Amino acid sequence: MTWRTWYKEHLFTPAQAVQQIKSGQRVVVAHACGEPSIILDALVAHAAQYENVEIIHMVAMGKAAYCQPQYDKNFHHNAFFLGGSTRAAAAEGRVDFTPVYFSEIPSLLREDLRPNVTLLQCSPPDAHGYVSLGVSVDYTKPAAEASDLVIAQVNQNMPRTLGDSFLHVTQIGCLVEADTPVIELAPPKIGDVERAIGENVASLVRDGDTLQLGIGAIPDAVLLFLKEKNDLGIHTEMFSDGVVELVEAGVITNKAKTLHRGQSIATFLMGTRRLYDYVNNNPAVAMYPVDYVNDPYVIGQNDNLVSINSCVQVDIMGQVVSTSAGLRQISGVGGQVDFVRGANLSKGGRAIMAMPSTTGKGKISKIVPFLDQGSAVTTTRNEVNYVITEYGIAKLKGKSLRQRAEALIRIAHPDFRDELTAEFRRRYPRDY
Repeated sequence: MTWRTWYKEHLFTPAQAVQQIKSGQRVVVAHACGEPSIILDALVAHAAQYENVEIIHMVAMGKAAYCQPQYDKNFHHNAFFLGGSTRAAAAEGRVDFTPVYFSEIPSLLREDLRPNVTLLQCSPPDAHGYVSLGVSVDYTKPAAEASDLVIAQVNQNMPRTLGDSFLHVTQIGCLVEADTPVIELAPPKIGDVERAIGENVASLVRDGDTLQLGIGAIPDAVLLFLKEKNDLGIHTEMFSDGVVELVEAGVITNKAKTLHRGQSIATFLMGTRRLYDYVNNNPAVAMYPVDYVNDPYVIGQNDNLVSINSCVQVDIMGQVVSTSAGLRQISGVGGQVDFVRGANLSKGGRAIMAMPSTTGKGKISKIVPFLDQGSAVTTTRNEVNYVITEYGIAKLKGKSLRQRAEALIRIAHPDFRDELTAEFRRRYPRDY
């Protein structure tokens, strides 16, 4: 049987495709902007035929309607990361959260949580019958390879990204043709605080460095201040439109990289159509599964790897909280720890945590004497190199607890320095 014959014989409507899913099965949904919205809509539309279908997902960029209370008996969401459409359901106890490093999700799916079905989105097949997973390779490809059944939305609008991003159509049991817009992530609003943080972070970036960037206003603000740099590289779990701008300006060339020289490496993408058009059939961008991209030992093969991540709270010992506010889970670890560890293994590497000095409209300090009760430490005090706010840079690597506290108090918001200093004096009375 040729792949073309297979393709024709396995074409389904969305409603027909989701009929293949059975009650009690475990279903993995492709990550972030790669989620197949039309298939998820069909799944929810036929909710009455299901009971206790477990839906595993990381960042849900769509409606996540399966989390609504009326579907509690039909679907149960097991989240590896919480976002805007799933956070409230988790707070209400209707969504489970499973802690896991992003790099370890593929092995978790292969060995412990083997899925019955994977729902994904892909490009049309090429002349050899291979589809590209486009903007979501990460855990999506490993999940597909571990599943009993793959249901794929074949979408002309999905960019054909290169690297280890392909499945053959004969690996897909249900093919659904639907040329819907790929989910886009609009650029964040960058305010004065983010600009100040971005400028501070950029001051630690040198010509020839390879960057890992997180998501949001702070990483995008960093990019604004890199336009005078030369020959930067990219090895990151994701990137967005700001990277495209620096490529077009000649700042990102990947020429100085010690691994995958000449290519930007990522595992998923989130941005606008400008980004998706840039990566389409572009040999300067290579997408790989997350157990490769986020493997700290792979990351560490990039000399001068600078990881840039944001966080929720830092105590004066340098412990970093990025995923929770007290006992309330607000996101997930993602690749932060993967890249912090990779940066620490990198020759000349630097691991940076960047955050505004306050939250709650300036009423709450993010640099604190003690972490909020119940907060889970994301990155330990042993691994952080730098913490940065709009007030400056605190270098923690190689510093004693007393020196760390002094450095962090200096970059805290002025309104909270007295309170922090009082705790400092209690802990270190000999200094006064």
